[in-house]
Amino acid sequence: MTTDSPDLAPRRRARRWPALAAALGLLASVALASPASTAGEPYRFDLYRQGDFVSQTTAYMCVGASMQMMLNMIQPKDDRTAARQVELWTLARTYRRTSDPTRMDSGAINWTRRGASSRGWALGLTELGAGPYRVTAEPTLKEAVHVAARQMRVTGRPAGLLVWRGAHAWVISGFEATADPLTDSAAQVIAVYVLDPWYPRVSKTWGPGVAPHTRMTLAALGQDWVQWRRSSNRPGLTGRWAMILPFDRWIPAPRLAAMT
Repeated sequence: MTTDSPDLAPRRRARRWPALAAALGLLASVALASPASTAGEPYRFDLYRQGDFVSQTTAYMCVGASMQMMLNMIQPKDDRTAARQVELWTLARTYRRTSDPTRMDSGAINWTRRGASSRGWALGLTELGAGPYRVTAEPTLKEAVHVAARQMRVTGRPAGLLVWRGAHAWVISGFEATADPLTDSAAQVIAVYVLDPWYPRVSKTWGPGVAPHTRMTLAALGQDWVQWRRSSNRPGLTGRWAMILPFDRWIPAPRLAAMT
């Protein structure tokens, strides 16, 4: 994350999640993806498998944990060790932002923060061969979800979200849509599957962490994924829905081959 603790985000009401909804989210995935759909047919895409999730080891390690979960989905074998999470967090922190105010990944560096930046998240994954990933943003939640779903469909890789006004990191493992967003420009994303490394902690500001692989409608997602707003102004992100997205067609790992 970009702060020392998620509780530094602007205060809002705590989220109340029914226990049944969390349980259903854990059981929702039974296949990697729907068969290729024709126009107008429902479509489902999901990379998650049991063992992919990891909880962040400290209050400021959400980027490292999110990178670890994304790599678990991309690579044939899971690595859930704390040592690996520290390695990924350290790698992300090596990518310090530039001072160019026109760039999404720029801005003044707060050297007292122990979290990693969005730029480090994207470039760290790219350096490790899981990319390319880039920081991007859209003016509305609906547009952002659509772009994220399409890029996941194009590349066969997960996406990251900068939730809690940019203070915290989540991973999207999959989505449900009215049609395949890769082949139907009119497709509407109706739900996403998320992994929150803050789980099973509870934030005094944002409420309990979301259980692994929870299915969230856009209305539910919009309670946590809100417009980016931090103390340092970054014109490319401020007031928009910020993401870490995969780009360019990529040869999938053996585990993902069934989806091509």
